[in-house]
Amino acid sequence: MKKILLIILPLFLSGFLFSQKKGLVRKPKPTPKFNYHEEFKKISDEIFLHGTAYDNLGELTKGIGSRFSATPGYAKATEWAEKKLKDAGAENIWKQEVKVPIWVRGKESLQIKTSNGDWKSIKMLSFGNSEGTKGKDLIADILLINDVKELVNLRTADVKDKIIFVNYPIDPTIISTVDSYMIAAKSKLISASVIGQKGAKALIIRSLTTASDDIPHAKQVYYEPEDKTRIPAMTIGVRSADELEKLLKKSSVKAKINMSAESKGETINHNIIGEIPGKKDSKVIVLGAQLDSWDFAEGAHDDGTGVVQCMEVLRTFKALGYDNNHTIRVVLYANSENGGMGRETYAVQVKKKEEKHIFALGTDSGGYSPRGFSLDMSPQRRKLIFEWKNYFLPYGVYDFDQTYAIQDIAPLKKLDIPLAEMVVDTQRYFDYHHSEKDTFDKVNKRELLLGAVAMTQLVFMIDKNW
Repeated sequence: MKKILLIILPLFLSGFLFSQKKGLVRKPKPTPKFNYHEEFKKISDEIFLHGTAYDNLGELTKGIGSRFSATPGYAKATEWAEKKLKDAGAENIWKQEVKVPIWVRGKESLQIKTSNGDWKSIKMLSFGNSEGTKGKDLIADILLINDVKELVNLRTADVKDKIIFVNYPIDPTIISTVDSYMIAAKSKLISASVIGQKGAKALIIRSLTTASDDIPHAKQVYYEPEDKTRIPAMTIGVRSADELEKLLKKSSVKAKINMSAESKGETINHNIIGEIPGKKDSKVIVLGAQLDSWDFAEGAHDDGTGVVQCMEVLRTFKALGYDNNHTIRVVLYANSENGGMGRETYAVQVKKKEEKHIFALGTDSGGYSPRGFSLDMSPQRRKLIFEWKNYFLPYGVYDFDQTYAIQDIAPLKKLDIPLAEMVVDTQRYFDYHHSEKDTFDKVNKRELLLGAVAMTQLVFMIDKNW
């Protein structure tokens, strides 16, 4: 009997212990609530099969057209946006008052002539918010400046009573056209204040564009408070700029400028806001785009595409029946082109109301193919998003390395809100940016929808994991 027990007992114990060990190894892991690859595919399918962004963009650009701040066009755009946010499924929709400048372009002209020639008209655009010539002709010699060193070395006597022409192209060797544009845009060379403080009468610049045509591209002017006089500023197309430089190298050239542009105080416009309240809490995930455009442009890529993509995120959440944990809010900003008061007002109100925002996503680089998201946030937050990269790769979205957010969500950085900006293929963006060529026909439907897909996917991940 003892022999039998001695034989059986070890077998029994070993079997028992083995089964216990085996049970520990094979204990099933908790099943994830979501299969993210499947959810990403659902989002993509929904938008490509049923998305409304492209049709909405057609209504905004062709039905309303130009929507410059403080104009009837902008008022029509706000009415349209309220309706479209409701159609997209927003449950709460409201207007937020914004004080905006009233600036009227009026009539404008630029003519040049050499000492032996006749007056020749050049197509131009006044800088936004620029002072004009009160409808009178301003005639003076043109002085060419090509770089900052040249400007710094010029004496006041050299500049005084001249019209300064800056033929400063954006650098074509920089692959990121956004970077090349920003470098040029921040140059002292194209500051009306810097030129004016040296005694100049007016400023003419080469348009900041990657195009090689003769279409002027608008820019906003910034005057310093200490400016004794605010000189007129304007932009001309690249072909005219190159031709003017050639003329100046051969002989003296005069310009005749006549601009009736003027500022007429302030008025009230509105940011348009729509949201789907959170089912778990009232923390806010905000998506932002500018609703206004320049006074001469449809503003299709800048930023009609961003407007309709933000709306598409809301529509897709509703269509797929997602119960969002946090409030998903769309803010369509007023006055981005000639003041930025919409974005500043929204940030002030967030702080005043002590609203908890956990994430802000901006889109204002055109409706081109998405390439990634620039993440302006803490390293810890960036790391969380990096872990999701493989889910985005099948959609051509791979670039999560950039760290700036310069669009209308930027003021929220002061409130320590994590920011992200959609990164797109911008090689064509500055061909059309701030010009009359920024029209609906320049937008590719599939690229536009793919951008909406990427935005919705990112918002979905933030909502489910933060």
